[in-house]
Amino acid sequence: MSEFFPDVPKIVYGGPKSRNPLEFKHYNPDEVVDGKTMKDHLRFSVVYWHTFKNGLSDPFGLPTAIRPWDDGSNSVENAQRTARAAFEFLEKLGAPFYAFHDRDVAPEGKNLKESNANLDEVVKVLKDEQARTGVKLLWGTANLFSNPRYMHGAATSPNFDVFAFAAAQVKKAMEVTHELGGTGYTFWGGREGYSTLLNTDMKRELDHLGRFLHMAVDYKKQIGFPGTFYIEPKPKEPTKHQYDSDAAACLNFLRTYDLLGHFKLNLETNHATLAGHEMAHELEVAIGANALGSIDANTGDPLLGWDTDQFPTSFLLTTQCMLAIVKMGGFTTGGVNFDAKVRRESFEPIDLFHAHIGGMDAFARGFKIAKSILADGRLGAFVKDRYRSWDCELGRRAEEGEASFKDLEDYILPKGDAARNQSGRQELLENLINEFL
Repeated sequence: MSEFFPDVPKIVYGGPKSRNPLEFKHYNPDEVVDGKTMKDHLRFSVVYWHTFKNGLSDPFGLPTAIRPWDDGSNSVENAQRTARAAFEFLEKLGAPFYAFHDRDVAPEGKNLKESNANLDEVVKVLKDEQARTGVKLLWGTANLFSNPRYMHGAATSPNFDVFAFAAAQVKKAMEVTHELGGTGYTFWGGREGYSTLLNTDMKRELDHLGRFLHMAVDYKKQIGFPGTFYIEPKPKEPTKHQYDSDAAACLNFLRTYDLLGHFKLNLETNHATLAGHEMAHELEVAIGANALGSIDANTGDPLLGWDTDQFPTSFLLTTQCMLAIVKMGGFTTGGVNFDAKVRRESFEPIDLFHAHIGGMDAFARGFKIAKSILADGRLGAFVKDRYRSWDCELGRRAEEGEASFKDLEDYILPKGDAARNQSGRQELLENLINEFL
């Protein structure tokens, strides 16, 4: 088989002193930490859409990407060739997982039947390549936002025919994900929202979305798909307001429609930023509800107000992410999925390797720093001490719902003005984190 990346060797661990841009500095996949390899702790995944199908166009310019595997045609043969190039990349990078939308891997036909047939032809190649390389599918999903039919939404469209088409497309995408042994399936509501409330029946649209997801749960059981369902929050873009706007909104929606037991969240840093949150906030919200399943690893540009999907290189960011994930006990599903794209000016195939190596190193370094911070114990001890007043008997009763307002009044009246606070020591704790960075 011809190579699409002939000048790139298998990427190996070179260590922190390596100056080879095609070696890992911090990610050693075989290094064992707490009985698991780094590869199993981090579960890195490469996305199909940004890495293999993104031409690097923007609203002001044409595509710049040089992609030798893509002849620009909308043919099944071109899609199959892209699949083989993708797995050469995955194999050389050493990524254990990948993720895709249905329309990334196979061209859309003139009708649903033809689109499904196209997908089946490419799935044959994906299955062969998975068997050859050992790379697995982290999760699949359906693109319910690019085709003009979805201009008003998919599951929330005012047009019932669009709702039905979306259901049929998800049905097929779920079948394909199951056939490929996917560990999960993601629902991202790219256009499930509104641009103006003047033409929107929000309650009816949310009811339709809830019913759509219940149908998906039913079909998952019907076909015996064992993977995890994910909801991915995003506040806006392309709509003015999306119904899955942040982690808290998603959890509220899932509780309202009795779906929380069937879904976990797939969180993305750049989406958190657009929602006005830090990624650490979104992680804690999801973890607090026992609903964190997976993360999309990227970052945004603080000077740009849209979803730039840049590769993560900040050790502080990755440390914050891994602190939350390690305290949670690590991934039991999902992984670190690089929903990120190279810059438009980084147009050569080699840039795809540089970007992923940097992101994998950043998360490996963040993982090691997080482990060191937790082992050091000072941060955890400070937080525990800050809440020590709640460890009294009445505090315990209040936390467990056994105390009343009258109990609290009887407790505080004899104390007078006794509610004296202690410093939050934010600067001290920031300095502590910097010790490890």
